[in-house]
Formats: sequence, C-alpha cells, structure tokens
Amino acid sequence: MNLIEIIKEDYKRFPENQTYSIYDENVHFRDPVYNFYGLEKYKEMISFLKRWFSNLKLELHEIYQVKDKIYTVWTMSWNSPLPWKPFISVSGRSELKIKNNLIVAHYDYWDCSVFDVIKQHFVFTKK
Repeated sequence: MNLIEIIKEDYKRFPENQTYSIYDENVHFRDPVYNFYGLEKYKEMISFLKRWFSNLKLELHEIYQVKDKIYTVWTMSWNSPLPWKPFISVSGRSELKIKNNLIVAHYDYWDCSVFDVIKQHFVFTKK
C-alpha cells in the first residue's frame, strides 16, 4: 500500500490505530497549537486527543501528491470535555514532506484562528 492509501485509511479510523511506521523518528510536527520534533511526541499528542476529547473525527476531503509532498484538506471535529460537551469543528489542510518514503514533516494549517476555536466552546443557543 502506498503512502496516500495508508493516510486515507488513517483518517478514516482517526485517532485509533494510526500507522506510525510511515513517520520518520524525528518527524517535525507543527500546527497553530503544537510545534515539536519526534515520533514519540507525535504519539503523545494523539494519545492526549484520544484521552480528553470524545467523538473525535477527521474527515478527509482531498488528498494529492506533488513531488515529495502530500497535501490533504480535512475537517476535524470533537466534543470538548466541558460539562456542556460543546461540539468543535476545525477545517484545514496539511502539508506532509516525504523523504525515503517516510513523512519527515507534518504541517497543519487551520482555516480559522485558535481564538475562533476557543469561541466555539462558548456558543449557547437561546431557548
């Protein structure tokens, strides 16, 4: 199975049973919240998401490769662990840099600000 097929399957079952073998040991991950190096830290981040957020989903809208980069467009959603369990949704895109058939960098870009995500936690409807 090629990288694109593996990534498609990982998105379908996210955050469960991710294929960590497609990442370099010193992978660089960056998004609006995190910025770190290392596969172990990447695994810890996924574990944190699984532990604290419920109904976590990662919907893949588009995936394609150009030379040594794979691009994805996605929406990630979850319920936060606050008493009212707000539903949070973030759309964005990823750029995965490939070297020797391994992902050496994973950069996520959100279509909104971190503040916009925080505000979603406090949206209440009037009755």
